[in-house]
Amino acid sequence: MAKSLKLGIAGLGTVGAGVIKILNEKRTLIAQRTGCSVDVVAVSARNKQQDRGVSMESFRWFDNAVDLAGDPEIDIFVELIGGSDGVALQSVRRALEAGKHVVTANKALIAVHGTELAVLAEKQKVSLSFEASVAGGIPIIKAMRDGLVSNTVSRVYGILNGTCNYILSVMEESGRSFEDVLKDAQDLGYAEADPSFDVGGVDAAHKLAILSSLAFGSAVDFDSIYIEGIESIRAQDIAMAAELGMRIKLLGIATKTDHGIEQRVHPCLVRLDRPIASVDGVTNAVVVESDHLGRLVLEGPGAGEMPTASAVVADIGDIAKAVTQPTFMKSAGELQPPQKSDMDDHIGEYYLRLTAQDKPGVMAEITQDLAAEGVSIETIIQRGGDGQEAVPIVLVTHQCRESVMKRALDRIVAHDAIVRPPRMIRIEDL
Repeated sequence: MAKSLKLGIAGLGTVGAGVIKILNEKRTLIAQRTGCSVDVVAVSARNKQQDRGVSMESFRWFDNAVDLAGDPEIDIFVELIGGSDGVALQSVRRALEAGKHVVTANKALIAVHGTELAVLAEKQKVSLSFEASVAGGIPIIKAMRDGLVSNTVSRVYGILNGTCNYILSVMEESGRSFEDVLKDAQDLGYAEADPSFDVGGVDAAHKLAILSSLAFGSAVDFDSIYIEGIESIRAQDIAMAAELGMRIKLLGIATKTDHGIEQRVHPCLVRLDRPIASVDGVTNAVVVESDHLGRLVLEGPGAGEMPTASAVVADIGDIAKAVTQPTFMKSAGELQPPQKSDMDDHIGEYYLRLTAQDKPGVMAEITQDLAAEGVSIETIIQRGGDGQEAVPIVLVTHQCRESVMKRALDRIVAHDAIVRPPRMIRIEDL
């Protein structure tokens, strides 16, 4: 076969080793489907001696990923180092400047520097590809770039972090606390030793920034995303959600509104009859709503060696087939920062959990405070009457503006009878 591509891979962790395994195992199949042979010729990682379950002996070794990125013998630089800055950013810049195609699974890098790198790739007439950066093996970026080329997207949302979805699923099944289930997730390898990026919503926000840019043809704008994690979700909230016919999910949501692009990551109550509510465990799911196609739902493994490596190889395959397209659905020079929609303008229903002293008049004060701000109540669940000094009160509101909801909460917490900070969770009608 006359046509061939030579790869340099930087980062030989789980995904990097998986890419090499797939390329070895599926070499003939990939050549048949792309009309091109694809060969790894050079690699780089921190530890040359580590056993990765696949031989590295035939590859040239680079201690420095930036040097590998500039190697004149490679056509494609595959960056699997991770992190938004440092060596990952330096090496990708070097590869693009040297006229190399770049494939990466690094969502933080693309979320923070994607627009800059897209401009550089376009200038050098090379590809910057990142299918594996969002939702692991789910081909959501390819679906948006190719399948939605004639569609105008109004909303994209989904379960974008398997760790959080696993924790919330197990909390619901077992009734155990967040802290207890998190420890299990760490023991099983679903959560890092420092899980803050996952449970704090940052990982999901990186992915949402990329999806939002593709959906709306705007510059990647991670800094404008509202982020709230699942650390404050209690077993009591999950039990109350079930009583209300709902489940709690950490969702990333980007919506085109009259006020601009609303980008947010936070826990949501979702009604049980919605498709997203049935997604359990470490599975990811992404939903795109558009004018001609309607609702597109993609569900599958959001992480793991082979699903993520498969997505990396899919990008390599497109380059082998000479498939080129704008990085973010339009020319990089046309990308403009999205007009940000402030969360205070968000309109929706809300779940409120209050802890109040069990005494006459407290409920009346709460309802008066809500009414004073124009917030109407759909459901009230009040527990008490068994001698407890403080009891939970759960309210579900009708739709209102978030700024109004916040003012009502400020009124409520000013009362001495409210003994703990309230918990507010948005209800999503998806």
